[in-house]
Amino acid sequence: MIDRPAPLLRRVVTGHDGDGAPVILIDGPAGNHKFPDPNVSSTMMWSTDATPTSILGDVDEGARILGSAPPAGGSRFTMMEFQPGNSVHGVHRTDTVDYVICITGEIDMFLDDTTFVTLRAGDVLIQRGTYHAWANRGTEPCRLAVVLIDAQPKRAGSVAGLISAR
Repeated sequence: MIDRPAPLLRRVVTGHDGDGAPVILIDGPAGNHKFPDPNVSSTMMWSTDATPTSILGDVDEGARILGSAPPAGGSRFTMMEFQPGNSVHGVHRTDTVDYVICITGEIDMFLDDTTFVTLRAGDVLIQRGTYHAWANRGTEPCRLAVVLIDAQPKRAGSVAGLISAR
C-alpha cells in the first residue's frame, strides 16, 4: 500500500473534430499511475503502436496499461517520480532508445556498482538499451520525463553481477 498521493500532472491532448479543425480532446489530471516501489511512481502520458503513428481519432492512448517497454514498433511516454532515499535496485533494460529529461531534483543512473552519472534539472540522458538502475540520494523528489521508442534488439552484455544489493 502506497501512503503518499499520486503526483499531480496536467495532461493536455489535442486532436481534430469531424471537420478536421483542431480541438482540445483532453485537459485534466493524468490518472494512469503505477507505483512499482513505495518511493517510485510512473504516470503514463501517451503511447503509440507504430512509427509513423496516426494523428487521427479520439482514443486516449494514455489510459493504456503497458509494461516497461512500449508496444512493438511504438513508443511510451511516462512521467517518473523518485522520492529521496530510494535505493539502487530494479536493474533493468529494454530494447529501446530512451529519452530521459530531468525536470526537477537530481538522480543517479547506475550502469553497474561503480559507474553512474548524476542527472540534474535540465539534463538529458539518451539511454540505448543498457542495463541500469536509478537512485535518488538527494533530499528532494526527482521528476523525469521518459520517452521509450522501440528499437532493434541488442542482447549485448549481461545483468549478472552488474549491481549488488545496496
